[in-house]
Amino acid sequence: MSMDTASVGARIADARERAGLTQAELATETGIARTALAKIERGIRGVGALEIASIARALSARIEWFLTDPPAALVSYRLREGDDMEVATINTRLERLARDVESVQELEPSLVPTALEAQTPLRSIAEAERLAEHARQLCGLDGREPINDLIDVVGGLGLFAFSQELGADTADAGTILLSRGAVSLVNSTGSVGRRRLSLAHELGHYLLADDYTIDWRIANRSSSDETEARIDRFARAFLAPEAGLRTFWMSTRGDHSIRDAAVQTASRFRIDMSTLARRLQDLGLADQSECSEVRSAKTLQGDIVGFGLVVPHDLEGTTVPSRFGQAVLKLYRQKRLSTERALSLLQGTLNAEDLPETNRSHEDEIWDLLT
Repeated sequence: MSMDTASVGARIADARERAGLTQAELATETGIARTALAKIERGIRGVGALEIASIARALSARIEWFLTDPPAALVSYRLREGDDMEVATINTRLERLARDVESVQELEPSLVPTALEAQTPLRSIAEAERLAEHARQLCGLDGREPINDLIDVVGGLGLFAFSQELGADTADAGTILLSRGAVSLVNSTGSVGRRRLSLAHELGHYLLADDYTIDWRIANRSSSDETEARIDRFARAFLAPEAGLRTFWMSTRGDHSIRDAAVQTASRFRIDMSTLARRLQDLGLADQSECSEVRSAKTLQGDIVGFGLVVPHDLEGTTVPSRFGQAVLKLYRQKRLSTERALSLLQGTLNAEDLPETNRSHEDEIWDLLT
């Protein structure tokens, strides 16, 4: 839905303040008179097409951000919680990604698979374990195998997981529910184990149909918030299912020290040592002293070579989910997206030289259009 003059002005003012610019500075950047800009922000005066383009360019924003309503889940979140500046960066980026996914979905409705039925809130640890088992079944996984392509696995359920480096002092991840599917943004600044755990946690929020969430320090959080603690338990169980972990740990532990068993088990299930220690504790597979030893273990290059370990790279740097990327490239080939728009949607992961050739229109197709 398009926005009225007052709403557009308010969004311009909000974006300007987030960028740390005064009205005078933005006026200088855009060539718009400061008095005119003040009237635009107050909703007294409309904004022209060239003016909004200049403002968007100066504020590193997209034009549609000013002219259309944000996703409903974000509106609901802001009404409840306000727009805390501590989460402003991830809020803004999540909104941009949500708009991107929705715009591609409009052009390619098959982007999002069949809608999932929302699960009931978790009332116990046992329910968290059962939800993890159910989620793995939905993903076509059994109760033993590790999850290798986590982004693709959750993407098959309609959760589009992106990653960007947001810095060490901001949230681990956030998720916004769309009319169909959802978008997660994972902070790629942390370790790969932490990133995978964060995405598994966001999957829990998605399955529970939580409309908008921002999560901090997932790997090191206390259990004071029971709801979040249960979703943490879900995440650990999803990545390291009881049957698979128990069998592998007991087998490996029989032939190796605690430290060597931990190195091999963490690699198999692609989790970090902290998550492994907590999961072993969840299942009663290690006592407090052994869990402490697991936490302190570090995987060395010699371990990687000696044990033939896999080094995961999930959600490293800036990534886009393959299902989304494939849809963008399909639309580009069909000439339904411009080069500039396609590259923008792909978050800079490809250059113009990397894009495929567009489809050529056949003579009979052109004739059909003309007649």
